[in-house]
Amino acid sequence: RPVGRGVSLPAGPDLRHFLRAAAARQPRPSQELPPEPGSTPGAPKVYLETYGCQMNVNDTEIAWAILQKNGYARTKELEEADVVLLVTCSVREKAEQAIWNRLQHLKALKARRPRDRAPLRIGILGCMAERLKEEILHREKLVDVVAGPDAYRDLPRLLAVAESGQQAANVLLSLDETYADILPVQTSAGGTTAFVSIMRGCDNMCSYCIVPFTRGRERSRPIASILQEVRMLSDQGVKEVTLLGQNVNSFRDLSEVQFQSVAAPGLSRGFSTVYKAKPGGLRFSHLLDQVSRVDPEMRIRFTSPHPKDFPDEASVLQLIQERHNICKQLHLPAQSGSTRVLEAMRRGYTREAYLELVHHVRDSIPGVSLSSDFITGFCGETEEDHQQTVSLLREVRYNVGFLFAYSMRQKTRAHHRLQDDVPPEVKKQRLEQLIATFREEAARANAALVGQAQLVLVEGPSKRSASELCGRNDSNIKVIFPDTELEDAAECRAPGRAQPGDYVMVKVTSASSQTLRAVPLCRTTLSRAAASH
Repeated sequence: RPVGRGVSLPAGPDLRHFLRAAAARQPRPSQELPPEPGSTPGAPKVYLETYGCQMNVNDTEIAWAILQKNGYARTKELEEADVVLLVTCSVREKAEQAIWNRLQHLKALKARRPRDRAPLRIGILGCMAERLKEEILHREKLVDVVAGPDAYRDLPRLLAVAESGQQAANVLLSLDETYADILPVQTSAGGTTAFVSIMRGCDNMCSYCIVPFTRGRERSRPIASILQEVRMLSDQGVKEVTLLGQNVNSFRDLSEVQFQSVAAPGLSRGFSTVYKAKPGGLRFSHLLDQVSRVDPEMRIRFTSPHPKDFPDEASVLQLIQERHNICKQLHLPAQSGSTRVLEAMRRGYTREAYLELVHHVRDSIPGVSLSSDFITGFCGETEEDHQQTVSLLREVRYNVGFLFAYSMRQKTRAHHRLQDDVPPEVKKQRLEQLIATFREEAARANAALVGQAQLVLVEGPSKRSASELCGRNDSNIKVIFPDTELEDAAECRAPGRAQPGDYVMVKVTSASSQTLRAVPLCRTTLSRAAASH
């Protein structure tokens, strides 16, 4: 994961991370949900806030599913809450500072709580809990519960301990916890898109990255569990699912005995790892194949993959090219355009190997849209290294980019072995140049779409105008178009206005680095659009 102060351009689905959204942005407030049948009147109310990447949004849904089954109610009003849980991020210093600031506000809330109510219990969940357990518990004695990413099943017990006036913590990392048997409670009821966690943890040990230390080693959910969740979402009317993980294309389901001796797949040409290849298990290509068959009208995306796991013979690229409902969009995190810096980062590839992979992907999937992550100002980065990253942005011309200035994290290899020697003002200047270069090249890439027909999944009204709709095309680029009455391509529905979850064929009229503007042509379906393409 990229670390440092930075900008994500444009906003992704949400990985990016994907898993990639700026961790210190405004928290997502808790949602008021109807009580479970037979729920106890007067049940304790929990308020959840999520900070950081889409994995944390998924963790929030898992934590809520566990608490809901244990008699808790949920509230969107902070003042009503008996329990406040913050699902936190540690990927950058700014992300953690946002939590410390929020805790000061909660300290005041706790102090003014009426004496006739039980004391307010405050919990820190997720990556920051894992990284800073001792400091969180001892700093001002404000926090009652600390639970790491693998300890959500223990939340009811931890909260019960806290109710008695004691602090409670569980930050044990697991080698096998995937929450496979817990179907997350989707927090955006009626939404058109959803994220499905397929694995947890990471084994890559990039020198800048805190994730292996806060989320542990890689382990994958059983495919049967993932398919059950995707089918449930399809039944609920969800039209786009993103398969989510720190490193999705190293997915390895070991739950079925007959596949445990399968040979390990190869790596992309010119790539290496710090660990031995792991044999056995059903791989990501099998999962992607099965998920894409659940509903032909459901778009499938995934994030984040690692460039090393796209070998030449990989059927993943073939599946993306062949299946009409797998989006022709790939996230290929580069992190730097300098081979010397990539080596210091322990990324396992050179600039040349990365570019060879980009060419292979574009040859395999004509018209594919590419996105990437970049860190500027990493330890020892020279001006020449920086200019090589600028030139990589120009050469590849990404549609979407997530760009950050480096900020060192404790426990990482860089913290132990390298010097954070690029001055903050230089990091800032380099980041600004990367952003400007990205925007320039993305604007050129998007301008090539002007005059073309694009299929858009409608998400809802545009934020800037009630007379316009907003959605995303196959490349995950935002598209804005007028909200007018439309014919149905199949003529099986009367003319009408497009609704969230509808597919609309549009013609692009203008483009910027982050947005396309278009005129609508007709409502259609994913299958019909693919057949007529």
